[in-house]
Amino acid sequence: MLEDDFGREVTGVRVSLTDRCNFDCVYCHNEGLGDTRGPMEAQDDEMSADDIVRFLDVAAEFDVDSVKFTGGEPMLRDDLEEIIRRTPDSMEVSMTTNGTYLPGRAEGLVDAGLERVNVSQDALDPDAFAEITKAGAYDKVMEGVEAALDAGLDPVKLNMVVFEHTAGYVEDMVNHVAENDGLQLQLIEYMPELTGKPEWNIDIQRVHDWLADIADEVEHREMHDRKRYWVSGTDPDAPTADPADRGMVEIVDPVENPTFCANCHRVRVTHEGYLKGCLNRNDDLRSMGEMTKPEIRETFRETVANRVPYYGEYMIKNDEGEWEINEKYIGAPTA
Repeated sequence: MLEDDFGREVTGVRVSLTDRCNFDCVYCHNEGLGDTRGPMEAQDDEMSADDIVRFLDVAAEFDVDSVKFTGGEPMLRDDLEEIIRRTPDSMEVSMTTNGTYLPGRAEGLVDAGLERVNVSQDALDPDAFAEITKAGAYDKVMEGVEAALDAGLDPVKLNMVVFEHTAGYVEDMVNHVAENDGLQLQLIEYMPELTGKPEWNIDIQRVHDWLADIADEVEHREMHDRKRYWVSGTDPDAPTADPADRGMVEIVDPVENPTFCANCHRVRVTHEGYLKGCLNRNDDLRSMGEMTKPEIRETFRETVANRVPYYGEYMIKNDEGEWEINEKYIGAPTA
């Protein structure tokens, strides 16, 4: 297992299969690459299934034990089932999707080896959902979540980005997962640095405080220094829940969080076949060339060796307490 200079072992990879998407979410940063989405048809710059599997074979050589497939929308890849089926058996396979293509395909994905799924869902009201996603596919997403549960992908984790447009929907979403078996909620802090709308940001600590007040139990995870809140819901008209049926709500809060970065154990792969050591940076992209195994091995080693915690090292606080790029990394060469 490879380890960077900050003692962080790389245990997982996050592979973007495409930058195409059938949604146009207002907060999307496309895995840190910005709004690069183009036509919906398959593009020549996307890694082939053979390239992806070859990379995963090399990652497995370095004891990477998990892969999450992302996009864009990864289910726009017609060969997704093939890619999952050919993923090394030693890896746990998960996926992040908007859920619209899960009906009719969820069972086949599970048969291929998919073990977990995250579904993006930012609101329970169809009109609010359409406003955020710029897509009128609310019913299809709900159907997709049910298809995932029916296929055995339990629990299904719902991803909700928390910012000005969605903050008012958090309570309903918490009640939703508390009252429905098989669902969990992941509240993701909005990243203004990647989306260019700092005025949409909210104080995520307020969400932490509110959840701490209503939670039956608070759990601390080592990964990314995250907190999980086990809740029974806040709806006074809801039936009293069995303690075993409580909902789990987890907050992912990386912004200005050195502890989060200090516990990052993932490397990302762009749909074009570039490795990147940090979601927030695009000045550390490394091409895997023709995607031969020797090239992949060399690039993977270089990427891990050059990984830097974003907050606290790459970004540091100046005398005014503001975050700025560490001068040692300005103009630093990349492969």
